[in-house]
Amino acid sequence: MRRLLFVAVLTLALAPPAAAQAPEPIAYTLRFPAPHTHYVTVDARVPTGGRPAVELMMAVWTPGSYLVREYARHVEAVTARTPGGDPLPVEKSRKNRWRAATGGADAIVVSYQVYGREMSVRTNWIEADFAMLNGAPTFLTLADDDARPHDVFLELPAAWGDTATGLPPHPGGAPHAWRARDFDTLVDSPIVAGNPTVHPFTVAGVPHELVNVGESGVWDGPRSAEDAERITRELHRMWGLMPYERYTFLNMITEAGGGLEHGNSTLLMTSRWATSSRPRYLGWLGLVSHELFHAWHGKRLRPIELGPFDYEAEVHTESLWVVEGLTSYYDDLAVHRAGLSTEQEYLASLSGQIRGLQTTPGRGVQPVSLASWDAWIKFYRADENSRNTSVSYYTKGAVVGFLLDMRIRAATNGTKTLDDVLRLAWARYSGVRGFMPNEFRATAEAVAGVPLSGWFAHALDTTDELDYAEALDWLGLTFGEEPAGDEDEKEDGWVGVVTRNAGGRLVVAQVPRDTPAHAAGFNVDDEILAIGDHRVLPSEWTARIAQAGAGALLDVLVARRGALRRIPVETAAPPSRRWELRPVEEPTDAQKRNREGWLSGGRAATRE
Repeated sequence: MRRLLFVAVLTLALAPPAAAQAPEPIAYTLRFPAPHTHYVTVDARVPTGGRPAVELMMAVWTPGSYLVREYARHVEAVTARTPGGDPLPVEKSRKNRWRAATGGADAIVVSYQVYGREMSVRTNWIEADFAMLNGAPTFLTLADDDARPHDVFLELPAAWGDTATGLPPHPGGAPHAWRARDFDTLVDSPIVAGNPTVHPFTVAGVPHELVNVGESGVWDGPRSAEDAERITRELHRMWGLMPYERYTFLNMITEAGGGLEHGNSTLLMTSRWATSSRPRYLGWLGLVSHELFHAWHGKRLRPIELGPFDYEAEVHTESLWVVEGLTSYYDDLAVHRAGLSTEQEYLASLSGQIRGLQTTPGRGVQPVSLASWDAWIKFYRADENSRNTSVSYYTKGAVVGFLLDMRIRAATNGTKTLDDVLRLAWARYSGVRGFMPNEFRATAEAVAGVPLSGWFAHALDTTDELDYAEALDWLGLTFGEEPAGDEDEKEDGWVGVVTRNAGGRLVVAQVPRDTPAHAAGFNVDDEILAIGDHRVLPSEWTARIAQAGAGALLDVLVARRGALRRIPVETAAPPSRRWELRPVEEPTDAQKRNREGWLSGGRAATRE
């Protein structure tokens, strides 16, 4: 009997524990009693777990946008009560935290208002016609318990008829109600309410929808949905799988700009006139491609630092060149591979990225790995000198991605590409953990079959100039100069200062290094009054400098903090468009095949 009892006890000890009871959700009810005042009111039913007090937290930043934004500054009138209505004490405990007494209740109701009138993809906008809500600036949550479910219920004004979000529907089936499995999911799922136009489509058996707010009879909804579908099909072809069960494009046609990625949705902003302009529409398609690409690359395949998130502190990583830079390389490339842009249009886009890098003096100051790390204090806090001291991890990351792609193709004789690197990285690191910087570099090296550590160190960790020769040779491309004019024609003049029109005043906005203006001593905020003895207006400045011609010595009158001074400056010829990618005049057959394989997404034939 003692032996049987021992066995029974041992069996119980080794048996897996019974499934823990799922924690009770925090339940939010959102109302818009006067949406034209830009407020949403929130009632949050918060389980207490029997504690005498609970600590509530609001995020200070949102994933994908690396800046502490202090969302709590728009929260007002925080109160607490029992479910029966008895008031409870609540006090501010930190800049983004509140401590509420519970009175011994199993749950309390916390009420507050949020002001929303910032039209960006990381904030809130509420008006008479619609509401756009992001999770981080809207929802308070338990500071020490982000794993529990979070329910959201919206009560709409009479004039609003529909909602859209990437959140899963609430199991109770109520309209405009959803359940997030945890706070991460809630933050990762923006909500739009109003009267949007919805365009559904299906790719690889997975439902998608383009939700347009503000078509206004101008934006071409059917065309934009058809093209979003083509981009989705191309990215599915490249990755070979769908990473989500459904996907929602929330497209705010609000005369703003920007995009932010989420796990199974994205929030985009554009102009209603974009579908009427070829360049602007291509820009929107590139934005769609960029944010959708993040569903694979950035949300699921990610640096180890980017999740789980600390919503109250900065999270640094040197791998934003991977997350954003490689995505920026692929966004317009996928648009072209989807058949939505011409080869010339795509090469012009890539040329713009290269030119943007090569004409930024800060490329010689800040390595791109450091630019990633310093995103919190530099990229989102740009000033008039940022161009001189920093580099964009979007831009340089995209250019590095292009060069890495061509290096892999050349090393493998066209049998492997950067596409293969991303697919292998997905297989290795797309789970819970994420990748370390050295692991991503090693993955690329495994695909290339040649050492890349030195190349990576040069491209990412130094400010040395990048070498384009190998990539251009593989593709049969060259950097072309602008066509030469008449030899007797005088070259235009250029001084390089960046100006702005400040209410009719011509004011210096930036003084880039390595320009005549920088050498002459122009200062930011100088008001330019005259060239020589003749007044110059904001609309005339560029033409007057150009007319002076290269090599002219000009005397520019400026007002600096109210005092007049003259600045002598010698004009130079404007920088040539030496970063324009153009096909060589007589490419080899191998170069033709290589370029076709790159632009089509297929593998190129072998080198001759």
